[in-house]
Amino acid sequence: MSPGTVSRCGRAPVSAGRSPRAARGRKVNWSCMALTPAHSSPKDSTPQTITDPARAAALFEESVAIMARLRAPGGCPWDREQSFDSIRKYTLEEAYEVFDAIERRDFAHLTEELGDLLLQVLFYAEMAANEGHFTIADVLDSLNRKLVRRHPHVFGDEAARAAGNRAEVDADVGGSSDAVLRNWEEIKAAEKNIPTDGGSGASGAGKQSPSRLDHVARALPALAEAAKLGSKARKAGFDWPSWRELLPKVAEETAELEAEAASADPARKPAVEAELGDLLFTVVNLGRHLGVDAEMALRNCNLRFRQRFCEMELASPRPLEELAPNELEALWAEAKRKLAGVGAAPQPAKQEQP
Repeated sequence: MSPGTVSRCGRAPVSAGRSPRAARGRKVNWSCMALTPAHSSPKDSTPQTITDPARAAALFEESVAIMARLRAPGGCPWDREQSFDSIRKYTLEEAYEVFDAIERRDFAHLTEELGDLLLQVLFYAEMAANEGHFTIADVLDSLNRKLVRRHPHVFGDEAARAAGNRAEVDADVGGSSDAVLRNWEEIKAAEKNIPTDGGSGASGAGKQSPSRLDHVARALPALAEAAKLGSKARKAGFDWPSWRELLPKVAEETAELEAEAASADPARKPAVEAELGDLLFTVVNLGRHLGVDAEMALRNCNLRFRQRFCEMELASPRPLEELAPNELEALWAEAKRKLAGVGAAPQPAKQEQP
């Protein structure tokens, strides 16, 4: 960032050197990061755009300074009024907008949406700095150390240990992504002092042992949480052998739901909810065994429903609500036939909110 830019913002940018926590732990020799640029995969002939680290660093520094100026006295009244609680809803919204742009392969808008998501990080970090908790430098330091210590196969054991790795893992993964994931889990467990071999991580009577499920955040969307819980349980040997064994379980859970739903007693609603939850959990884990992400499967199903329903609306001679059930079913069947084999239709560009 140029000196003129800093003076216009009215406040010097926050630098990593000024971080109160920058000296945590052993110093990492970042010279090991000087890697040769990666070449395109033989399987991917798509031209690559090479990032200019110096330009990216300068622009990031400018973004940090702009955010600081917005929150500083004399800055933006709206930004200065915000708190962690008031802007957290925007974080979820921005994450879903990134997801939407990726699904539509709208890379022009993806650039903008990623910037909006990055703004959330800068906003939280600046608020934390204002309250004396941490700075954006601490966020970056934590991220860099985590990436290095969890990739000993890339940066070497010495750099990984300097970055805080306490797990004994074999850095020679032999090009195996499965070996990388095993190491990742071991290193992550060591960070949180959670055992991965089923042993207890706590000592002494009356202390609750940590669970490997503690790694799965309760804040995740329910479908993602269910899949992760099933995956973690699998590593302890608690899982169905294959997807075929899950099919009878789906039928069993469906029958139990049917039995509870048959009651007209409103007091049975919690039981119906519980049985529906059991069915959903089982179906999510059926998808996991089939290598299908339940969230993506449902999103794609939602898109197909949108397309077919829109086709029904276009094909109907009268408003849908005026049609008989058999007429609606006929329109649905025709929409399915017409759209069979047709890929996801491009969605219109998102409209800007007023």
